[in-house]
Amino acid sequence: MQGFIINLHRVKDEDLIVNILSDTNLQTLYRFYGARHGVINIGFKIDYEMESSPKSTIGRLKDVIHVGYPWINDYKLLRLWQDFLGLFYKHLKDSEDIGSFYFDLIQEASQNWNRQNPKRVAIESYVKLLAHEGRLHKDMHCFLCAKKIDGNPSLLRAYLPTHEHCSKTMPINKNGLKELFESRSSLFLTNDEVTRLWNILMEGL
Repeated sequence: MQGFIINLHRVKDEDLIVNILSDTNLQTLYRFYGARHGVINIGFKIDYEMESSPKSTIGRLKDVIHVGYPWINDYKLLRLWQDFLGLFYKHLKDSEDIGSFYFDLIQEASQNWNRQNPKRVAIESYVKLLAHEGRLHKDMHCFLCAKKIDGNPSLLRAYLPTHEHCSKTMPINKNGLKELFESRSSLFLTNDEVTRLWNILMEGL
């Protein structure tokens, strides 16, 4: 089976607890340390086997093969990718049956990560996630004062719209934001606005 590593926790003697997002669920597996084992890290996509044991509450991760990305050796792209995928563990760790949506979303993002500004890929993916979870607020009413937003809105965590004066944060061009929310495209957002949206995203899914 295949999956994305979204969290690692080191335990005794450099063994690892590994959280893997597969196309059906979130798995927590144990990986024993060994000289023959290849390096794994957050953000890696792997092909692997799971071995169950009656003596342990979690399965063992074995026969790991790294499924690389064309851009894997670009440190800047990899660092941003790891920051992005690291958000998914906290968001999904208490979920049981999550289906294939999140796996497919990450798979699509990985294919586009080096084709355009990766922060734009992440932002567009996040809007798809918000829409999937029913949390995308297209109605431009301020989350803080509940009044209609006539000018350019500002955004809080989860891309909740606010008045600029209410949240005291940088506004986003409303036409560019409308295109993002409706077409899942960041084309009409400036690089500064994309950086602002990326920083909001890094606060958590």
